[in-house]
Amino acid sequence: MNQVAQMPQQQPSGALASLAQRLNINVEEAQNIVINTLMKAKGQGQQVTNEEFVTFLAIASEYKLNPLTKEIYAFSNRGAIQPIVSIDGWLKIINAHSQFDGMEFQDHLDATGKLTAVTCQIHRKDRSRPTEVTEYMNECAGTSEPWKKWPARMLRHKAAIQCARYAFGLSGIVDPDEAERIESVTRTERDVTPKAEARPALEHYPADKFAQKLTGWQAQIKSGNRTAEDVINTLSSRYSLSAEQIKSLESCGVSA
Repeated sequence: MNQVAQMPQQQPSGALASLAQRLNINVEEAQNIVINTLMKAKGQGQQVTNEEFVTFLAIASEYKLNPLTKEIYAFSNRGAIQPIVSIDGWLKIINAHSQFDGMEFQDHLDATGKLTAVTCQIHRKDRSRPTEVTEYMNECAGTSEPWKKWPARMLRHKAAIQCARYAFGLSGIVDPDEAERIESVTRTERDVTPKAEARPALEHYPADKFAQKLTGWQAQIKSGNRTAEDVINTLSSRYSLSAEQIKSLESCGVSA
């Protein structure tokens, strides 16, 4: 098994001990759980770095999330680990906040009864007015199976997550839907550098035609009006010259 670089000595070890205590396991088992979670995201044979380990552990510890129950897991974003918090993890964070005082949803329907948006309100004990966020189906709807099967539920999740970000100032974590969109963009990225158009193969300069014009080119070269290289370059832009044809031109003078 790939091992994390060198375990930090203070805060991360405390966070690891806290995770082990919450999961009712020993520290070594907790460390292996985190490493295995990250290794699955990075892929076979990829090394888990100390920074990735510490970042993932810090988020799991800060929000008291359980990687065993997939409240938090990870995916690889261009080779770097991005912690993902599932909807269960988000709801745990929301409900655990000391100032949380309730959450309400309102569905918005069009004239045909089709869901077009969901509004979420989160109330805080220390604020007189709720935080409100509306998410729209035409902006959020994805192509994954959950979106196809349960679009209303998925939109409600999006509204709750975005509202929680505003209400509690949550950052540094993404939900599964956001992770999927990031991965999709990464997969479809391509080199947009303009490609040079492939030139068609040039036809060979006909030998009889070349022989007829050779005298004139030789005269131009010997008189100094043109160099052999100039004549060769001009002809090569339209025809493919043979080695003998090039040599016959070069022999008329010194090419540049």
